[in-house]
Amino acid sequence: MNETNLRLTEPDKPPTPKKIESWIGKDAYGFWLRLTKMIAKNYPGVFIPEWLFGGKKHGWSLRYKKSKSFCTMIPEKNRFALLIVFGAEERSKVETIRRELSQQTMKKYDGATTYHDGKWLLLSVDNEIVFADIEKFLTVKRKPKKGK
Repeated sequence: MNETNLRLTEPDKPPTPKKIESWIGKDAYGFWLRLTKMIAKNYPGVFIPEWLFGGKKHGWSLRYKKSKSFCTMIPEKNRFALLIVFGAEERSKVETIRRELSQQTMKKYDGATTYHDGKWLLLSVDNEIVFADIEKFLTVKRKPKKGK
């Protein structure tokens, strides 16, 4: 299956929640909903999620951004992927929490490519361990609001 068949690439309008669920599957959609709710709870009023269309190759993605990128949720066929870009300062912070993260996630992190704008980590959100690691990574990107 080529990449075009993995992504939602109809350019007319962003995918509906029903389309996302049918595309990524019920289990992945459960993680999708949990992550959107966790971001809304931990960062109230900070982000306005924005659907982006990356053309026929990359398709639709849901980006969370304030002044800089926070994370991007990517609905793919039968899975949900999350992209987090870590700048130099954030990579230093990740080093301080390495022991709190799973070996599986750290292997992905260590193998991620670093570009001029940061280390691009793409994770498949498909189990509780990865989800817990993502919560820690997002805390590195931006501290949750007090009391959350």
